[in-house]
Order: sequence, then C-alpha cells, then structure tokens
Amino acid sequence: MGRFDLEYPKDAINTVKRENDRGVYALKTIHHIINTCQILHVSFNIPTQSFPVILPMIGQMGSFDRPSADIGDPLDLYLHGYVSNRIMNLGRSASDEKGMPVCVAASHVDGLVLALSTFHHSYNYRSTVLFGHAVLVEDEEERMYAMELITNSVVPDRWRHTRLPPTKAELQSTGILKVKIASGSAKINTGGPSDDKKDMEDESIKDQVWTGVLPIHATMGEPLPGPYNRVGVPDHIAEFSKDFNDDNQQYALNAARDLKK
Repeated sequence: MGRFDLEYPKDAINTVKRENDRGVYALKTIHHIINTCQILHVSFNIPTQSFPVILPMIGQMGSFDRPSADIGDPLDLYLHGYVSNRIMNLGRSASDEKGMPVCVAASHVDGLVLALSTFHHSYNYRSTVLFGHAVLVEDEEERMYAMELITNSVVPDRWRHTRLPPTKAELQSTGILKVKIASGSAKINTGGPSDDKKDMEDESIKDQVWTGVLPIHATMGEPLPGPYNRVGVPDHIAEFSKDFNDDNQQYALNAARDLKK
C-alpha cells in the first residue's frame, strides 16, 4: 500500500451533509480538482456592501517554501488578478492578521445521468470548496514563483516558452493572492441512473424511456495561429492538447461506467 493520504479534518464548516457518502476529504483529490479547473470562483464579503461577491479567477495549488511538494501535501492556493481589483485591495488591507476570509469553489461536470423519472436525473461531477484566508503576496521572489506556477497551469511548461523576463509594467499591474487553506472538502458522483423499485418493476415504463449517461468532457480544438504568429505549433502545446483531451474523455467514460481511476 502507498503513502497515507492526508485529509482535511471534518468540522462544522466543511463536512458534507447531504449524500455524505459522496464526500471526500483527501488533500490529493481536492487539490487535483482545483488544479484541473480552468476557472475558480472566489467568494468574499465587502464590509460596505449588502451582498457577498463572487469573482471568477485563475489559480493553482503550490508551496513556495517547498516547491517540490506533492499534490497531496498541505499547500497554499495562489490566485492571479489585476493589481487594483477589489479582492486584491481587500487582501492588501485585511484587518485580520490571518488575512481576508474567502471561499473557493471548483467544479467539473462529467456526465448527464438520465433516469426513468425526472426526479432521479442527476449529474456525474467533481466539486470542491476550500475555506481559507487570503493575503496579498508582497515578496518579489514569491510573486515570480506564483506567476510561473499559474502560467504553467494554463499550459504546462508555457512560462519558459514566452518572452522573458516580465517587464516592470507587467509586474506592477499584476497582483497575486495567497490563500492559506483552513479547511476543505469535495463531493464526487459517478455511475449510472438509479430509480424507484416501483418504476424498475414496470416493464412498460422501461420499454418507453431511455436511461443512461451522456458523458461530458472538455475538449481542446486544433491550435489556430494568431495574426502575427511565425512559428509552428510547439511540442509543449501539441502534447498538452492531446493529453488534456484523452484524460478528460477517459475520466468521463470511467465515471459513467463507475470505474475508479
């Protein structure tokens, strides 16, 4: 048996209550969902406003102090944004020394589960919520680490295949938030439809209604060169596109068949 999987401790905040058998607390699983989601939704409160705010952001789990840390280790979440947007300003001015409280959500839809009854339709999905405190990263070395980490989360190895180093203006206009994670949990559903016993025993209904799963997976199309592009598609892009498509398709099919990866 391999290494023991670390878990976020269950508490009143992160414990999955409904369908709790779908709850997952393993750091490895939760961090993987975050790192493979192109958009993270970050929620926070502004003291002067009546409603919470939700912003779509780009982010990635990592450790500046331990860059080689495993995805299943305790990690921080780095978020990228324009230096003067609301969340960056709040992260800069947070009165609590721990930082500004935030919630971060990430979700993947892997299939549409169609049952005999509309009330038993469902999704195959992977979702997670992290709870933590966000602070603005001021240290220049850590900012550069986070920018490279986030860039390479968009396309692996992209950072070194771009024009470097960043200009002073680029660095000044970009803000990085670090979220120290306090707690988190995931909820995952896989498999096919499940119906009431009464419907399952009614042959006439089963003769009329299609049941099953429509797998869903994100797909990258063929790279389209920009108007001033002069080079062929580099290997790091072509290989990533193929791996992205293959992995997503295989997961969606496995989820529909309830095959554990």
